[in-house]
Amino acid sequence: MILVTGGAGFIGSHLCERLLERGEEVVCLDNFSDYYDPSLKEDNIKGLLGHSSFHLIRGDVLDRSLLEGLFSSFPIERIVHLAAIAGVRASLEDPVRYVRVDVEGTVNLLEVAKDRGVEQFIFGSSSSVYGARSQGPFREDDPVEAPLSPYATAKRAGELYCKTYQQLYGVPMTILRFFTVYGPRQRPDMAIRKFATLMLRSEPIPIYGDGKALRDFTYIDDCVEGILLALDHPFSFEVFNLGAGHTVQLLEVVRLLAEALGVEPKVEFLPPQKGDVPLTFADISKARDLLGYEPRTPLKEGIEKFARWLKARAP
Repeated sequence: MILVTGGAGFIGSHLCERLLERGEEVVCLDNFSDYYDPSLKEDNIKGLLGHSSFHLIRGDVLDRSLLEGLFSSFPIERIVHLAAIAGVRASLEDPVRYVRVDVEGTVNLLEVAKDRGVEQFIFGSSSSVYGARSQGPFREDDPVEAPLSPYATAKRAGELYCKTYQQLYGVPMTILRFFTVYGPRQRPDMAIRKFATLMLRSEPIPIYGDGKALRDFTYIDDCVEGILLALDHPFSFEVFNLGAGHTVQLLEVVRLLAEALGVEPKVEFLPPQKGDVPLTFADISKARDLLGYEPRTPLKEGIEKFARWLKARAP
């Protein structure tokens, strides 16, 4: 049985679907926080609620007694820990919340995992741990000691705690650094969904800086496939980048979105924001070699799939 924390979120709900398709028994833990509209997360999992192998638990990784109770109620063998407060810019406004949820919540779960002898712990980290770099691609063994935001720092702290628990207690650990995941069910605050929503309303798109920042965009199906491969290839301790392995300028993303939505975009250039990085670029050779990871969705195709999903939701 697999515990997926944050299982009603963007990545988590897609992962739960795929796990059920594979015949796995899934415990989905989510607190349906108000970071964004909780009804969106309710929608994400409504199709799973009747599945006999899907068990939804409404609760928080900060609740240690609830976590203990989960392991008493279910024979959980593996954990995919995705629950977190995400978002670089929001973390500048409330860094303490990120410490509590992303660090303390992770340590709570590690404590229970250690006590219960779980077979595998997968931690969902972020490309933001690499900080500001002008050249790539980023390798897993690159220095990651200068994150630019409280969110990135919290994710790096989570990674370090994972390493500590593997070293001290032998908890088998895999860290996955996600690179700008996008697709259907994407959080409303993330760039592609935010831009698309504004375009459909004929409102201007805010671009911080000159729009030439480069991002490695990963389609949700490719990201989930990477997580499944990590589940199928347990290690004592490893870190993997999950990205597309190439970059695109933000203005090119705007162009592709506008084309897929059939609209004329209005762009509003604004000063750069603190915490933003000029480049994310995953070296995926390690994931390819050790996991068999191979992203298959080109950005244009992924954006077209996302655009179809978003337009189908429009009133």
